[in-house]
Amino acid sequence: MDFEILAEGLAFPEGPVMMDDGSILVVEIARGQITRVRRDGSTQVVATPGGGPNGAAIGPDGALYVCNNGGFKWAQMDGLLIPGNAADEYTTGRIERIDIASGKAERLYDSFEGHRLSGPNDIVFDAEGGFWFTDLGKHFDHHTDHGGLYYATPDGATLKRAVYGPDFNGVGLSPDGKTVYAAVCSRCYILAFDITGPGEVAPSPLGAIPGRLVADFPGRTLLDSLAMLASGKIAQATLVDRPGIGVADPATGEVVYHAFPDLLTTNIAFGGADMRDAAVCLSTTGKLAVCRWDEPGLRLHFNA
Repeated sequence: MDFEILAEGLAFPEGPVMMDDGSILVVEIARGQITRVRRDGSTQVVATPGGGPNGAAIGPDGALYVCNNGGFKWAQMDGLLIPGNAADEYTTGRIERIDIASGKAERLYDSFEGHRLSGPNDIVFDAEGGFWFTDLGKHFDHHTDHGGLYYATPDGATLKRAVYGPDFNGVGLSPDGKTVYAAVCSRCYILAFDITGPGEVAPSPLGAIPGRLVADFPGRTLLDSLAMLASGKIAQATLVDRPGIGVADPATGEVVYHAFPDLLTTNIAFGGADMRDAAVCLSTTGKLAVCRWDEPGLRLHFNA
């Protein structure tokens, strides 16, 4: 797929949000900041919440809601910026509300039932104004904290955990809003959960094996963030063995790959009048790519 590089020199960009003015908001995880990239390639710092801002989405009040993973240790490997275990200054993951105009960050959630949020990762709003988010967990030298799939309201009043488990990364909602999809990073598959109420999903036949499998990826094709297409297919960011975007059909499990030149191609977002403009994060090389996709993405709630 043909693409152009809109911006370079970003510090592990993720969480792209396509704004209606044509600009693109991204997080720079390694700098702990949110940055606006304009279509001429110029950049502007929007907010500096610190930690590790990750997935982001516009809420019903026009604010930016951010999954903050709390921060990573970083390594340079052959010129690539690679995230690792929890940062030395890590205390907790959290969900933050950021006023785009002022840059003010407000912490909404940082724990559930007495346990810290480990590494909130990706986020999507439903039509009612609540949001689903994943918690990837957090790696330490001798143990790993697990996360899961959560649901929350933007007023800071309600937080539910729908599914407990490791390595939940990308999250998205089907066009009819009845299914929530979650990518399981190191297990290399996408799970579907039938939504039965706000923050509630249908029970699985075996509690220890949540969800239903809708697509899996071979070898070490690890999975990062995802975005939905208007057709109901899933545009899944893929890492390591086949870096790029794998478009998965949840009805058949078929995956069509689009290669991008970064070992950790972490995110894709859609926008534009016809929803075929795509922003793709080439994270280890600090680049933001833009291209025209071959079918429209699903328009997100509240992005205007």
